[in-house]
Amino acid sequence: MALSIPSHRELRKIVVLNPKGGSGKTTLAINLAGYLASIGRPTALMDFDPQASSIRWLKKRPKDQPAIYGIAAYETRMGMTRSFQLRVPNEIRYLVIDTPAAMTTAQLTEFTPGAHAILVPVLPSSIDIHAASRLIADLLLVAKVSRRMGRLGVVANRVRENTLGFKKLMSFLDRLQIPIIGALRDSQNYVHAADEGISIHEMHSSRSKKDLLSWLSLTSWLEQRLNTPLTSRDILNSGESPDPGLSSAEIVDLRTYQGLRDGMP
Repeated sequence: MALSIPSHRELRKIVVLNPKGGSGKTTLAINLAGYLASIGRPTALMDFDPQASSIRWLKKRPKDQPAIYGIAAYETRMGMTRSFQLRVPNEIRYLVIDTPAAMTTAQLTEFTPGAHAILVPVLPSSIDIHAASRLIADLLLVAKVSRRMGRLGVVANRVRENTLGFKKLMSFLDRLQIPIIGALRDSQNYVHAADEGISIHEMHSSRSKKDLLSWLSLTSWLEQRLNTPLTSRDILNSGESPDPGLSSAEIVDLRTYQGLRDGMP
């Protein structure tokens, strides 16, 4: 069953997920929200992670920066229905969702229906790449995310392009036609920006020029996704079988990744 987030027709939903902790999920989510707000988009940031890092970042946000509406979805409030707690104001047009870490496969399927963009951040280590490979397999086979609609993208964090692990990730994604939509720098600017309650897009340009350049491919992909209408399959994640665009060989390959528990293939 899909997670019931009260919304309206104009709302564009961006889901950032990776059940493995330390993947840079929250860093990506807050900087996506900051990007949208910085260009005048009415934006909300919904935090499902019990660590509440996204909400803490919002509380630090300077009043002279564009407002971002915060929703503390990790809380259960007495005397309030879940639907009312997760409501998105009508004036909001863009919703960034910071999903919880350590999600089960069943929970994974609650967040993907109706998402215009599903972003998976990955660190350049064998352990992280292996975990991301299993996650992508679950997204395609269990959550039934349609690869052909192009709403699933991987974001490489602190990437080292010449490592064996990165090459394995590229090979796996290339076989499945899943793009790496951005490769973000290992930069202390993200730490400094978060401490100030701003995004990398709102820092002084001389401090963050190289970091902003690394976002160009990601934001270009995102803008295309946000302007692409969803199909009924995207909205419902419907169907008893995985994406019909997957070949039998690809399904076998994906199920191999689902079954792995230790190390890279």
